[in-house]
Amino acid sequence: MKFVSGAILSVSLLAGFLAAVPVRAEDAPVATPAPAACEVPDYLLSGDNVLPKVADAIKAGGPLNILVVGSRSSTINVGANASEAAAYPGQMQAALKAKLPSNEVNVSVEIQAKKTAEEVASGLSKLVEVKKPTLVIWQTGTVDAMRSVDPDDFRTAVDEGVVALRDAGTDVILINPQYSPRTESMISAAPYLDNMRVVAQDHEIPLFDRFALMKTWSESGEFDLFTAVHGAELAKRVHNCLGRALSEFIMAAAHPKAAQEN
Repeated sequence: MKFVSGAILSVSLLAGFLAAVPVRAEDAPVATPAPAACEVPDYLLSGDNVLPKVADAIKAGGPLNILVVGSRSSTINVGANASEAAAYPGQMQAALKAKLPSNEVNVSVEIQAKKTAEEVASGLSKLVEVKKPTLVIWQTGTVDAMRSVDPDDFRTAVDEGVVALRDAGTDVILINPQYSPRTESMISAAPYLDNMRVVAQDHEIPLFDRFALMKTWSESGEFDLFTAVHGAELAKRVHNCLGRALSEFIMAAAHPKAAQEN
């Protein structure tokens, strides 16, 4: 594997902005007050691919169990005594609880730090067997891009991971890498973004385009993602926005017709 040392350092700085040592996702999430803006283009929250098992769970009024399989950017450093409620999985859980008062919404987070898609994919079936989720949200692509993993090998790994999850009986959402204006010229994210899109289309599963969403916020001036040093408040705002956007994305995929009518 080919490593790009300067790029890895810059990506590590970005990861430090949106990451921290993981703690329990089961801690009761409390939604951060919503920012004034944080708007999301409609096309990033809708699509043709659906979440049938999530829809069935919602309709039945049963528990909605979500497993987030991610990296350090699934967590956030908000202080030694803070739970991960401020990170996007916790914010997503709080938003879904508000939208689904008749359902029990449970979110757990499985951190796969510094692992490529191939390394994560090999253990996905076991994770589903243990956690028994309704939905798996698989965040991937960043480590592969940092290590310059062959894009074709990356696509094969993501494809095999999705097949394993579907065969295990769970709905799947893919989340692509974060956007960072500081690393754009050092890391070529495009092949990995494109291959994730291809896999999602091939398997007719939703892809949450985190990269495009964060780029939109950066270019609109909503968030300054270029500055090397970021405060905890900015990190919490970004995670709050991502979590709420992801909850809208899930609801739209579970109820596509209703979402189109609203």
